[in-house]
Amino acid sequence: MPSIKSEFQVSRPSWLLGRGSLKMRARPSGGMCVTRLALILASVVALAFATVPNNARAADSMPDDPDFISFGAGYFDFNRQKDDGASVRLEYRSDYKLWVFKPFAAIDYATTGHGFVGAGVLMDIYFGNRFVVTPSFAPHFYWGGDRKLDLDYPLEFRSQIEAAYRFDDRSRLGLALSHYSNAGLGDTNPGTEVLTLYYSVPLQGSWLWK
Repeated sequence: MPSIKSEFQVSRPSWLLGRGSLKMRARPSGGMCVTRLALILASVVALAFATVPNNARAADSMPDDPDFISFGAGYFDFNRQKDDGASVRLEYRSDYKLWVFKPFAAIDYATTGHGFVGAGVLMDIYFGNRFVVTPSFAPHFYWGGDRKLDLDYPLEFRSQIEAAYRFDDRSRLGLALSHYSNAGLGDTNPGTEVLTLYYSVPLQGSWLWK
């Protein structure tokens, strides 16, 4: 009896995705990383809502944080190291709140030729007055790529979680883990991870604001 090969195919408008049809197939390398990061983000959000009363009391004892300019230096593709290199990132983090979320915009470039520009939302979760955990999510426009690593679509989604220490002047020093994924929009979805060290400077009252 001939073997049966199962395949699920979904048509999609060319003006939206520009690839014709999408074939759903397993991508264990990128997908597993997305799953792990999603579980981490979900756990942090659940913990935040479980401790909302305590966090609210801590936040009530001091004014809200201002907006920030965040400088990042990182290790691009540190996990699989197909095209690893140094990365630099610049973010503007607004103090405007949409419920518990704050908007931000970013530009990122790796020395191996991968570039990103995007905007999204973040959430600051306070643990006392000194420690902040910040999950974030943002779509990015992507360019670059080579035979070593090509993320295979101009739209990449960046999920990130950051843990930071707050100084007296409200500046922050943090370490973040992020993952880029095209969510299956490309023919392949290799994805990549970035480890970033951030220093965030509050705009109001800082040397950047003067």
